Amino acid sequence: MALLPQVGRRSVEALLDRHARKLAEHSLMLIHGQYAVGSATTFTAEVGEQTRRVTVRDESSVLGILAAWHSHRAEAAPGDLLVVTTGVDDDQLGWDLRGHAVHRRTLTVEKAEIVTQRFGATGLDVRMYREDWLLQALVDAEPVGRGWPRTAGVLTRDAALRALAVERLGLDPPDISPHTTADAAVDADVLLAWSRTPAGPRRFAELPDTERKELKKWLGEVAGPAVPVLLTLAETGRGHDAMALGLLGAALRDPAADPDVALAVGGLFGKAGPRRGEIGAFTDAVEGTLLRWIGEAAGSVDARQKVFALLQRADELARDAGLAAGLTGSRFLVSSFAAQLAAVVEGAHRSPAEGEAALAELAGHALAGLFPARVRVAEMAVRLARWLRRGTPAVTSVATGVREHVAEWGWADRALSVLWAGDPGGDPAVARSLRDLYEDGRALRERLDEQFAWHLAGWAPNATAEQPGGCLVVENILDAVVRPLATGGWPLVIVLDGMSSAVAAQLGEEAEREGWQEIVPRPEEGARRTRLAAVSMLPSITRTSRASLLSGAATQGGQSTELSGFTSFWTKRRKEAVLFHKASIGGDAGHFLAPELTSALASDAVVGVVLNTIDDALDSGQQGQRTVWSLGDITYLRELLAAARSYARPVVLVADHGHVIDRGRGRLTRAADGGGSARWRPDTDAGDGEVVLSGPRVLEGDGTITAAWHEDIRYAARRAGYHGGASLAEMTVPVLVLLPSKELAPRDWEPLPREQAAPSWWKAATTAPVEVPEPRSESEQPARRPAKPTRRQDEELFGAEDVVMPEAVLKEASAAATLGGRVVASEVYEAQKEYVRKAPEGKVVAAVIDALAAAGGTMSPAALAAAISATGRVRRNIEGFVATVQRLLNVEGYPVLGFVDAGHAVKLDIALLRDQFLAADAQARPPRMDMP
Repeated sequence: MALLPQVGRRSVEALLDRHARKLAEHSLMLIHGQYAVGSATTFTAEVGEQTRRVTVRDESSVLGILAAWHSHRAEAAPGDLLVVTTGVDDDQLGWDLRGHAVHRRTLTVEKAEIVTQRFGATGLDVRMYREDWLLQALVDAEPVGRGWPRTAGVLTRDAALRALAVERLGLDPPDISPHTTADAAVDADVLLAWSRTPAGPRRFAELPDTERKELKKWLGEVAGPAVPVLLTLAETGRGHDAMALGLLGAALRDPAADPDVALAVGGLFGKAGPRRGEIGAFTDAVEGTLLRWIGEAAGSVDARQKVFALLQRADELARDAGLAAGLTGSRFLVSSFAAQLAAVVEGAHRSPAEGEAALAELAGHALAGLFPARVRVAEMAVRLARWLRRGTPAVTSVATGVREHVAEWGWADRALSVLWAGDPGGDPAVARSLRDLYEDGRALRERLDEQFAWHLAGWAPNATAEQPGGCLVVENILDAVVRPLATGGWPLVIVLDGMSSAVAAQLGEEAEREGWQEIVPRPEEGARRTRLAAVSMLPSITRTSRASLLSGAATQGGQSTELSGFTSFWTKRRKEAVLFHKASIGGDAGHFLAPELTSALASDAVVGVVLNTIDDALDSGQQGQRTVWSLGDITYLRELLAAARSYARPVVLVADHGHVIDRGRGRLTRAADGGGSARWRPDTDAGDGEVVLSGPRVLEGDGTITAAWHEDIRYAARRAGYHGGASLAEMTVPVLVLLPSKELAPRDWEPLPREQAAPSWWKAATTAPVEVPEPRSESEQPARRPAKPTRRQDEELFGAEDVVMPEAVLKEASAAATLGGRVVASEVYEAQKEYVRKAPEGKVVAAVIDALAAAGGTMSPAALAAAISATGRVRRNIEGFVATVQRLLNVEGYPVLGFVDAGHAVKLDIALLRDQFLAADAQARPPRMDMP
């Protein structure tokens, strides 16, 4: 006896719906087949536009069918339906029974017809008639409630398989239409994300063998070669780990990978797993998907959690298999990121060049964007290494000490703070290397502090506001810095109590990124342009230094002294002034700033505001990240800057003194009895790490105090940080003059862009592009050249002493040899000039190109203006000037030159510049002639 076809619930429901009109007058349906074991025998179904109760009986004899029918007629409610699946032929059934059945006969399940009807199609792809497994799967898998998506026209095989895959695997239903391609709805990205769902891989593993095999084959065709590997892992119960395994699989495509490591990684995929080439394709897909997830993680907590869950699992698999050490070259493991971070710090400790090479590798790690704080640690390690290899600096005077500290050593303090805080990832190997590098930097800083302290002891007895010994002192800041600004606007003086040079460096960078321009007085010829810095009052505490700063004279006192001193100073100069302290800054409900402060900012008065956030943090130990101070970290600072911009006020960010941080190893040498504070005492018996200071600027201890210069000394209970001592970090008062508009700059003041504010060792090592001339024949060589040999084998026919050329010719030849000189001398540039009215001189455009090329292609507008100022008069509106140069260089609209970083930087595409201007000249050059 032939096997009967299996009939499932979905087939029954499809037949009921198809014959809904007949079922309006009949309540019996006979179906040829056997009802699937385990399927529901009583359920409700949509029949036409009605919901009806259905009972299914599987009967193998005429008597069984008759009994089922009679029972149904006796017990069923009106509208209920009976479906009987059977193998009994129609001629064995009497007409009295068949007369009650739909169509008076046994119906055959035509799967193709059912599928066509359930998709609302006009027909099926002819290939589907030969694939019974597909038709059966489409009948069985129809989504409950929503049904299959409706398809106008012929249902293609790809559309059917796509719908089946979405339903069977539990994917989000795509928008399937005749215009949607099969690979648009189900791709490797979708399936990799599916593999991380709780039940997704298990659903695939539980499918019938034939269906699983065919779906895997089709998905591999439409979604790429990575998918069969993924589904093979799902079949073997490793689907949830598939992406994690894919991250480890990179070792199999690395020619340099240790063979044992490659063998172990291959073993993780299973003995019956895919071949190495297939794993390579799978790894590529996994890495591409993870990169997209990492991009999404910046703005999504869910995406970030998804990424870190995957990364954690990948490292667990590597660790359990003993592969962590062999996969340090991976770009996608947290453990490899930590290993490369450790390599940066260890390399930097050996040499800056080694550290920079390792840092470049770390920057290329795919996870660098996820760990910006850890990358910052690596950057600071390399920067500190550069500083340590610059030779041994020395303090030659108090004036040079504070200037060098704000220009160089305060930046080293900034790096040391990051290294001291350590690796946020807590890696022990990184911690050890950081400690070694930190100790080297701290030792050098201690020598500088000691030298400064002894110079300070010799300077203090004779130093006054009138005779400061070449220094800017804190009591002269109002007169020397703020008063000149009052000629172009009404300044806002913001006193950041306790701001060190390291903190000022961070705030200055951020202020420029937000559109502020720092300016400084034009230095004397030959002198370096640096940020302003003053010497604090002695001792370097708020009571003396802040009162002296705001009064414009050596004094001491509290807020009332500061208020009267500030207004008196400006009254003598015929200007109104108002000063706000902590309690008077904040506004009521609905107003961030107090109305009185807002009114003052809108007036013609000089406004002063004292912000205590930094000093309070040192006192209470709440320093945020301990290493980073941003504009937003200081209460009211960002809002005050915004108000100053709206009222076109120049801003002076100034400290009253700096501070040192408690590094956890300080010592309480003696209590400060009879006066004093954490870092100074009124005694005169200085010990190790201390210095005795006396003179007219020493406003405590009857003019003589002992102050600590060593960072580890304190005379009070432990806190997060201290001030009052004689170290460079405490005594140096950084001064930042910020303008919202260049037009507010006083005469003889110049911009200080961040490229010049930061020391050279702080920036990444860059090498200016070297122009290599094309080879030329002897006949093309100039008769005489003013070049000096750089190597013995390159000696010229004539020595330098044999060549006599006018200086003007030398300068012109030198300029023409640069990239900028070659561009402005090209035919393409000459043609471009025809379209630009009042084009800048060629030497100015050449200087723009050369300055940007030397800087690696990117500079801030202020730095660019400063770099080309020697070539001639450049308009104050650097943005307009750059726009003019753009018209000269952006041939046919190609972006050779333009603004980036929201207008805060100018970028030159050097490769595109060469293509646009120098390629044509190179082609026009006569071919090289080989001389016999």
